[in-house]
Amino acid sequence: MAEFTLPKNSKIKGGRTIPSPQPGGAMRNFKVYRYDPDSGENPRYDTFEVNLDECGPMVLDALIKIKSEQDASLTFRRSCREGICGSCSMNIDGKNGLACTTAIEDVKGEVKITPLPAMDVIKDLVPDFTHFYAQYASITPWLQTVTPPPAGKERLQSPEERAKLDGLYECILCACCSTSCPSYWWNSDKFLGPAILLQAYRWLADSRDEMTGERLDALEDPFRLYRCHTIMNCANACPKGLSPAKAIAEIKKMEVERIV
Repeated sequence: MAEFTLPKNSKIKGGRTIPSPQPGGAMRNFKVYRYDPDSGENPRYDTFEVNLDECGPMVLDALIKIKSEQDASLTFRRSCREGICGSCSMNIDGKNGLACTTAIEDVKGEVKITPLPAMDVIKDLVPDFTHFYAQYASITPWLQTVTPPPAGKERLQSPEERAKLDGLYECILCACCSTSCPSYWWNSDKFLGPAILLQAYRWLADSRDEMTGERLDALEDPFRLYRCHTIMNCANACPKGLSPAKAIAEIKKMEVERIV
């Protein structure tokens, strides 16, 4: 990979500069990755001038303004605009994050925006999550039990048991952590990656789940779990402040303890 911000199969060539329809004021340039596979053209960067006096404070606000006023063909995902859905994950100024929670003022100079690294690109800033979601499905991310629930009652947890899920359930599957991980770049076909392993531990840590042994058996593999080398990019990239590396370490600990 030529640089951290480049997605898969990228050969940047050419580009355009599009002036703001509202010149004057606090102007900033946004250098945005463009790629349309249906066109047959190579990827390129287009640079858009944006008047920040006429724009919201977040990078997503600028992208919406660009799409609305300068280039309707610009393609990206968005939904909640509150850092909850994870749809607008992308690489901004060399760091993975959510466009809706990344302030423009926190980026110095030109704002460079590309799709998440090491993923195939569907169009522009939209990566293909098909493989990522298939990996998520592979860990059976739901409560599994063998005993019937108490008659007329829920499966209860103590406050201490519930507290073990803090730092895990908040994951929004934005893939910022997995696509910042060199091990995932190199072995994404076999290594589950930080996001999916954090989700796997979320169920291992749940006192109500009764499939611990089966879950650990499924993860006991030279690649699915053990390609993590604790580089810690995942913790640095997580927009929710979680630590997938810690969750992975806990899974490894559980694997050892059940053997001993």
